[in-house]
Amino acid sequence: MAKRKDMMTDIGNLLRASFVSDIQTIIDGARRQAVRSVDFARVQMYWSIGRRIFVEEQQGRDRADYGSYLIRNLAKEIEPEYGSGFGIRQLEQSRQFYRLYPIANTLRSQLNWSQYRKLIQIEDPCKREYYELESVNNAWTAREMIRQINSQLYERLLLSNDKESVLAVARNQRIPEKPQEIIKDPMVLEFLGLKRKANYYESELESSIISHLEQFLMEMGKGFLFAARQKRIMLEDDEFFVDLVLYNRLLKCFVVIEIKTGKLTHQDLGQLQMYVNYYDRCEKTSDENATIGILLCTEKNDTLVRMTLPEDNKTILASQYELYLPTQQQLIDEVETVKLSFKEKDNQTLSPPQ
Repeated sequence: MAKRKDMMTDIGNLLRASFVSDIQTIIDGARRQAVRSVDFARVQMYWSIGRRIFVEEQQGRDRADYGSYLIRNLAKEIEPEYGSGFGIRQLEQSRQFYRLYPIANTLRSQLNWSQYRKLIQIEDPCKREYYELESVNNAWTAREMIRQINSQLYERLLLSNDKESVLAVARNQRIPEKPQEIIKDPMVLEFLGLKRKANYYESELESSIISHLEQFLMEMGKGFLFAARQKRIMLEDDEFFVDLVLYNRLLKCFVVIEIKTGKLTHQDLGQLQMYVNYYDRCEKTSDENATIGILLCTEKNDTLVRMTLPEDNKTILASQYELYLPTQQQLIDEVETVKLSFKEKDNQTLSPPQ
């Protein structure tokens, strides 16, 4: 009888715990919805303010400085009562917001005012659209979106893709078909928080990536899932360990990653090719696509990569990683280097054999 009583007590406790958990889920969901509603109401408020300022400004179109005069005097009237959120800078941003998004029903309820403030600072409309769409598609917070903009995600994708294909994927008009459409080069791993020093042990860098796995998967790109770390492979009596194994649900394939804290060598590429071959022959199923191999390194030689791998290679990639956010000039230099590399490759293709 005592055992049955204890069992009934345990069941009762489980039911109460489940009940409490359900109620907590309802409350948390309602709170999140309330926050989203408030955030979007704020977006709509600033849009309406921007529209009203723009309409009033147009009435004084014959005076070139009327817009600045209007906003400056409006701020003097309302900021003392409503606070710094209605100062000159915010009112100017409201006007710019309305000018860039003049149709109210195109505003996205998933984005808050902090995100829209960052978007309206982007002059290139294609670039602005990309970050707007990706923020919605990936449920980025304002902090995550700002990080992606500061790491120049859009520009890094354009290094190996054309603008139309990048936007088509962001618009969900097409599913990525090749690794270059998702994987960036270079990758920016500033979120690891590693201090500047001459070099790192590969195990140290790998451990730091695992500790920041969510951010690493976001940096990797769309559709990546974690599968294994230090995956053990036995080839007869020889033992090997793959640094990281991911899976990409969009490309429907395994992605094996080797991390090198030095300059890329042809031996590194050969080792990675072996791991890719193993996964293709021993792990992947018939309905999955060919395994992708990524070699993360601090420095790479594109010519060495091309000469080491087959001409029709589509699955082995070398991506340089940066531990700190790149500057605008660094990215411009990278773009020019890639353009020159492609130009030299085209010239070699067009040149007749001697």
